[in-house]
Amino acid sequence: MDALSLLLRTMRSLSLRSNSICPRCLSQQQTRTVASFRRTKKALNVAPADSFTNTTDTSDHIIYNPPSSAPNVYHTPLKFLPKTDPRRRMHILVEAQNPTSTNEAGLSKRTPLPPPLKPVRQQKYHLTADDIAEIRRLRQEDPRTWTRVKLAEKFNCSQFFVSLCAQAPEIKIERDAELDAVKSKWGRQKREAREERQRRKELWGKGE
Repeated sequence: MDALSLLLRTMRSLSLRSNSICPRCLSQQQTRTVASFRRTKKALNVAPADSFTNTTDTSDHIIYNPPSSAPNVYHTPLKFLPKTDPRRRMHILVEAQNPTSTNEAGLSKRTPLPPPLKPVRQQKYHLTADDIAEIRRLRQEDPRTWTRVKLAEKFNCSQFFVSLCAQAPEIKIERDAELDAVKSKWGRQKREAREERQRRKELWGKGE
């Protein structure tokens, strides 16, 4: 048997084998089934709005749909306007006509502001040098017992102020070790996402 006849016989067997595949199976793999097509068509079959189907009213009418109004010149507080801005003269003119209408920030004096979400804390300057030295001593002797929270409650100050006065390097080393243990369990996708986030933070403010 020569090579040409062998090639023709092989091609004939391959064509018969490909024709033996069920056409229905091919259609299910390549196209949507009848059930999915009907479900998609039913989901997209949305009834039109009444305004498009109301044909009983044959009289002419005008549909009024105004655009959003332009921003008012008084929305920008006076404090944020440059000294050469012409809008400052308009603020001064309104203030001269109605002295009780707006304040220095351009806000209405008659409209009260909403209550604050959190209680407003006044800054305190009650700690002395001896108190700061005591904070450092307690933090240095036993940082696990005298945490920032406990020191802030004891001396009636903020945790940020405690962190500025006294630091605990050993606690920071332990926290970094715990964080490294957590990071070691990350997968490739999460690790690359965190690295990309850190790279974007480094580019903040650089204009890139």
